[in-house]
Amino acid sequence: MNLALPALVPALPALGAAATLATGKKAPGLARPLAIVPVAVSAVLALVVALQLGTGRTLDAATRLTPTGGPDIALALHLDGFSSLISVLVGLVATCVQVYSTAYLKKDPRYPSYAALVSLFTAAMFLVVYSGDLIVLLVGWEVMGLCSYFLIGHHWESADARSASLKAFLVTKLGDVPFLFGIFLLGADAGSFRIPDVLAAAGEGRLGHPTLIALLLLAGVAGKSAQFPLHTWLPDAMAGPTPVSALIHAATMVAAGIYLVARLLPVFLLSGAALVVLAVMAAVTMIGSALCALAQDDLKRVLAYSTVGQLGYMAGALASGDREASVFHLVSHGAFKALLFLAAGVVIHAAHTNSISAMSRIPGLRGRVPDAYWTMGIALVALVGLPPFSGFFSKEAVLSAAEHAANGEALTNGLGPASAVPQAAGWIVLISAALTALLTAAYATRLFLVAFHSPAGAAAAAPQVLPAADRATVVADHEADAPYSPELDEADPGSAEPPAMRWPLWVLAVPTMGFGVAGLRSDWLPALLDGGTLRPSGVTAVTGTGLAVVGVLAAYGAWRSATARLGTGRPAPAAAGRVPEQAGAPAAEVIVADPGRTLLGPLFGPARHGFGVDRLYRALFVQPVLGAARLVRFLDREVVEGYVQGSGIGANLLGRAVRLAQTGNAQTYLSALLAGVVLLAVLVAV
Repeated sequence: MNLALPALVPALPALGAAATLATGKKAPGLARPLAIVPVAVSAVLALVVALQLGTGRTLDAATRLTPTGGPDIALALHLDGFSSLISVLVGLVATCVQVYSTAYLKKDPRYPSYAALVSLFTAAMFLVVYSGDLIVLLVGWEVMGLCSYFLIGHHWESADARSASLKAFLVTKLGDVPFLFGIFLLGADAGSFRIPDVLAAAGEGRLGHPTLIALLLLAGVAGKSAQFPLHTWLPDAMAGPTPVSALIHAATMVAAGIYLVARLLPVFLLSGAALVVLAVMAAVTMIGSALCALAQDDLKRVLAYSTVGQLGYMAGALASGDREASVFHLVSHGAFKALLFLAAGVVIHAAHTNSISAMSRIPGLRGRVPDAYWTMGIALVALVGLPPFSGFFSKEAVLSAAEHAANGEALTNGLGPASAVPQAAGWIVLISAALTALLTAAYATRLFLVAFHSPAGAAAAAPQVLPAADRATVVADHEADAPYSPELDEADPGSAEPPAMRWPLWVLAVPTMGFGVAGLRSDWLPALLDGGTLRPSGVTAVTGTGLAVVGVLAAYGAWRSATARLGTGRPAPAAAGRVPEQAGAPAAEVIVADPGRTLLGPLFGPARHGFGVDRLYRALFVQPVLGAARLVRFLDREVVEGYVQGSGIGANLLGRAVRLAQTGNAQTYLSALLAGVVLLAVLVAV
C-alpha cells in the first residue's frame, strides 16, 4: 500500500480547515466547497485504504519525530481492521454533517469558522484512529477537546452555550490529567510509546504497573466518552448546533475513549480490578442515563442521555473482554445516532422548539417532516435493538459477550486468557445491559409517541407551519421545570427543509438498516476484526428482544393511559407529578400525555435533573473552588497589595523626610558634617 493514502486521510481535512479559515472572510463563497470536498475525499480514501488493507492484515510504519531521553516519539501509522472500520464511519458521518450544515447554518455569519472547526475535528479523530504512537494519538485527543469547546460554544451570545462549552472543556480536562500520566507510565513500562510495542510488552507480561496504568487511562476515557462520574458535560453540550451534536455523539469525541480501550485491551486484561471498575462504571452509566432519558422534555437531551447509555454498552463489552462486540456496537451506534440527531435537527427546524411536549401540540408535525419522521423511526427501532436492524445485532453481541464472561468463558479472541476477565464483571454488565435494554425501548417509544402521535398533534390531518405568534407560544410552553438546552434558530421555519438536510438522513438510514445483516451474513465483519463470533446466541437474542418488546409495550400502554386520562378531562400527570423541591412554578402549564411520569413515578423528578449529580458536584467541588478563589482574591487585594502599597507609602514618607533636610544652605551642610565628625570621634574615644 502506498503510505501517502493513509497519510492523506487526516491531512486533507486539516488542510481544508486551514484553507477555510484563511479564505472565509475574503471569499465566503468558497467556505462550503472547502468544508465538504476535503472531508468527502478523506472518506473515500479511508474506504480505499480499508479495501486495500483487507481482512486479517495490519500495516505499521513509523519515522522518529524526536528523541526524548527515554522512549522516542514517532510519527507512526498502525492500521488494522479496527482502524479501517472506524475511519470509514468517521468519514461517512463527517461528510453527512458537513453537507447538512450548509443548509442548517445557511445564514450563520460564523459558518466559515464553524466549518473549519468541524474539518479540524474530523482530522483529529482520523489521527487518533490511524496513529501508531500514543503521544501522537494524544495530540489528536486534545485537539478534539479544543474543537469541541469552540463548537459547543458556537452560539457564544447564549449563556447556555458559553457555560456548556466551558463545562465540557473542564470536565474532559479533569479526566485528561490522569490520562496523560497513564500514557507516560505505560510508555515507561513498555519502553516505547509505539502501540505495537506496548501490546507486545503487555502480551509478554513486561508491564510493571498494569492496574495503575489501566485506572489512569480509564479516567481519561470516562471524561472523553462521558462515562460516570464524568458524564455530566454531554447533556449540557446540546446547546451547540445540532450537526455538531451528531458529529460528537456518533463518530468522533465520545467514540475516541472506547476506541482507545479497544486498541489497548491487552493492557486492561492484565488487571482484573480495572475490568471490574470498568464494568461498574458502565453499569451505573447505562442504567442511570436510561432513567434520565425517560424523563427529559428536551429532544436533544433525550438523545444525549441515550448516547451516554449506549457508550456504557460499549464499555461493558470491553469490561467483558470482547472488543469486537464493543467496536461493532460503536459503528452501528454511530450510524443510527448520527441519523437521530440529524433527523432531530429537521424536526426542530420545523417545530421551532426542542421540547417534545411542545411538539406534541403542533398539528400535523409528522406530515410536515416526512423524511425525518420515517428515518427517525428507523433509527429508534435500531436504538431499541429490534431485528433486523443493525442495533439488534450489535446489542446482542454485547449481551453475548457479557454472558460468556459471566460463565467464565470470556470472548477475548486470543488477546488474553478467558480467566483474565472476572466473572463478576460479566454478571454486572449482563444484568445492567438487560435492564438498560428495557429502559431504552421505553424512552425511545415515549419520544416517538409524544413528539409525533399525541392527540393534539394528530388533530390536523394536513401539515402546516405555525404563525410566528404561535411558535413563540410553543417555545414558551416547554415544561419550565425541565432542563432545556435551546440553540439559536438558524433556519427559516416557513420553508421546507432543503435537500441538503434530507438526503443525508437516507444515506445514514442504509447502514442503520443493513450493516448488521451485511456484516454477519458472510462473516466478513468478524474476519475484519479479531476473527471471533459476533452472531447472537439464542438465549441473549430471545432475552434482549423480549425485554425490548416489553419496554415498547409498557411505554405504549402508559401513553394510551395518559392520553385517555387527558381526553376524559381527569387531572393530567403534568400537574400532579411535579416534584416539590423543583423551584419555581412553570411559566405555562404543560398538559401532555407523557408516559415517562407514569413509568418512573417518584423517580421522574430526580431523573429529569440527572439525579442531582450536577448539584452534588457543585456543592463538593465548584463551591469550595469558588470559595478558595474568593479567599485568594481577598489575600491578594487586601494583604499582598496592602504590603505593596505600604512599601510604596513608606518610601514616599522617607523621601519627604530626606527632602526636609535639603535646604540648599552650605553652612547648614558643613555644620551637620562637623557634628557628625565630632559624634564619631566621641564614639571612637569612648
